[in-house]
Amino acid sequence: MFRTPETSSFQSDYRLNRFRRTTVTLPRPVAPNQTSDKLKTMTAINAPQDKYHAVWIIFFILGLGTLLPWNFFMTATMYFTDRLKDPSMNHTNGTLARTVLESKFNNVMTLCAMVPLLIFTCLNSFIHQRIPQKLRISGSLTVIFLVFMLTAILVKVDMEPLPFFTLTMIKIVCINSFGAIFQGSLFGLAGILPASYTTPIMSGQGLAGTFAAFSMICALASGSELQDSAFGYFITACVVILLAITSYFMLPKMEFFQYYMESNGSRSADEENKMDLLKKENQEEKQLGTNLMEEDTSAGRSVFSIFKQIWVMALSVCFIFTVTIGTFPAVTVEVTSTVAKGTSWETYFIPVSCFLLFNLMDWAGRSLTGVCMWPGKDSVLLPVLCGLRVIFIPLFMLCNVQPRLYLPVPFAHDAWYIIFMILFSFSNGYLASLCMCFGPKKVPQHQAETAGTIMVFFLSLGLALGAAVSFAIRVLI
Repeated sequence: MFRTPETSSFQSDYRLNRFRRTTVTLPRPVAPNQTSDKLKTMTAINAPQDKYHAVWIIFFILGLGTLLPWNFFMTATMYFTDRLKDPSMNHTNGTLARTVLESKFNNVMTLCAMVPLLIFTCLNSFIHQRIPQKLRISGSLTVIFLVFMLTAILVKVDMEPLPFFTLTMIKIVCINSFGAIFQGSLFGLAGILPASYTTPIMSGQGLAGTFAAFSMICALASGSELQDSAFGYFITACVVILLAITSYFMLPKMEFFQYYMESNGSRSADEENKMDLLKKENQEEKQLGTNLMEEDTSAGRSVFSIFKQIWVMALSVCFIFTVTIGTFPAVTVEVTSTVAKGTSWETYFIPVSCFLLFNLMDWAGRSLTGVCMWPGKDSVLLPVLCGLRVIFIPLFMLCNVQPRLYLPVPFAHDAWYIIFMILFSFSNGYLASLCMCFGPKKVPQHQAETAGTIMVFFLSLGLALGAAVSFAIRVLI
């Protein structure tokens, strides 16, 4: 057939336009984070039900086990300092040595708690990829259980003050070292599940403080011997830790938990298959798809890359606990009642208004995130609210903290102190729980465990910074 130049040109343009229409309709590569969000939604839709809320209850018990040991050690401070008194040492040197041990006990105890907590939380951010999660959690709980069994036995054993002091500090180091690994691993494990399953951990931690405070009040009311009270403290802690160990071994048997663990293990492979299909459909964009996969792989291996995605949540939770520990209990415990001097309320004022009220409202705040998670994870309001908590530092400083040298006391009445404590503790529990829930959800699912451990590290960093800040705040008063 004879073709004119016009016909040939028309056919060429037709082929070109057809090719352009074909290439335009080809699907574009999907970014890894977009694919991850779609897979998370599909996972949540297809997930089985958490029957009888069994998994939720198990995470609640495990959350209780993270802070209960340390809270029981703090509650039993009177017992430890009493054991450092040795009536048989009446000479000058002995009296001086005993006095030094008693006066330095709280400071050294805090140091032996915060430093290992911070170090091992940081280490857990890196070793969690090399040590199996089951070994980290079960092993940590077992060591803590054995330490408390030893502590309960030593209640009935007479020891010299110096060996007792040294052994107690070693036990505190062990509890906080393995407690940091346990806590970081637990939050990382919860990051694989829906965001609401971080709430029972935070709620359980709140209950741990409430339980310890209530035990202290009961001990004051009972008038029992200090040694008997301490023995009951430590045996109770052993029972709770044993319950946590049993609950953890029941967790893999839950269908709901199995589903999310299997989904997490197969997610990376699913993403790779999707990327392969896209590359087959469009060879011209093969290199782009490969680069996206390589970027995702490197992000999964780099802690710093994950931190860049969650730094707002991490710094927010760090600031929350810096403010909290900066004032509680270093400043709040020094407030004295101006209403009921010489009455029984004066004895119970700090145990009730400080310790019990703080832990109850903190627990309420943590638990509220189970039904309400406002503001959202991408809202600017959340870090702003965390920053506004700094106002509680001057408010408590202007309460009736005694002794004081520089500042006036505009909020002398007990009611002011109680109102501040309610707002202070509730905001601590609610905002901290939101940050801990949202942190692991800002990254792809297979990076959630690493994100959880990073969040716990910054939580621990906030505790350490708050302990340091508390000295400066007390001096200013």
